[in-house]
Amino acid sequence: MTYRHETVRGAYGDLASGAVLRSAPGFPAFPVRLASEVLQTALELRPTSAPATVWDPCCGSGYLLTVLALLHRPSLAGLLASDVDEAALDLARANLGLLTGAGLDTRARELAQRAEAFDKPHYAEAAAAAHRLRARLDAAGGPLPYAVRRADVFDRVALTEAVAGMTPDLVVTDLPYGEQTSWQGERAGEGLPGMLTRVASVLPPTGVLAVVLRGRKVPPVGEVRPRRRLRVGTRAAAFFVAGDLTGVPAT
Repeated sequence: MTYRHETVRGAYGDLASGAVLRSAPGFPAFPVRLASEVLQTALELRPTSAPATVWDPCCGSGYLLTVLALLHRPSLAGLLASDVDEAALDLARANLGLLTGAGLDTRARELAQRAEAFDKPHYAEAAAAAHRLRARLDAAGGPLPYAVRRADVFDRVALTEAVAGMTPDLVVTDLPYGEQTSWQGERAGEGLPGMLTRVASVLPPTGVLAVVLRGRKVPPVGEVRPRRRLRVGTRAAAFFVAGDLTGVPAT
């Protein structure tokens, strides 16, 4: 695939997982350039140019949402992270907490203290990166509102509770693919179709769902075809409109 938005490969070192942004075993990161391309493609499919409230219902560590916010703060009104795994939510809170000046300042101090205590240059480099991210966030509009909530993607009641007060209109998520992560819960066997239809049911009909998985192509959901597709390396992305999945016309 040829990138339509991220046509120039940027310097994304400040956003590396495990440096300023926290990581943990079992919580994979996501390619930064592809994340940016997916978000910008999804924004094109919305019927408005107003800032979007973005929801990741399989948020894991919160890395994807945090990266998107640091890259595209002016395009975003807020973030919602949800997951069924409490350990994931703890990590997501820590990463999304970096979307404030105070959060980045605290992280920079923590990394600087580790650099001094352990005489490790990479900690000092990460502390400098935190200061650069703070400057970037301030210049782009400052802190971004966010919420972190527990919800099973196959449970419509839990999803309804998760979105309360947030009104997300754009979903961006990296789906479990059975290597480091997998679907959880009693209804995990429903897979992608079950997840998409239930998430779409709590969005406005014009809401856009961008899903990414490992493989050559994201399969259709019944007779519903994606509005757009893209593929980069081993990952494929598909872009659906909520009304197509729920049968409620997007007006």
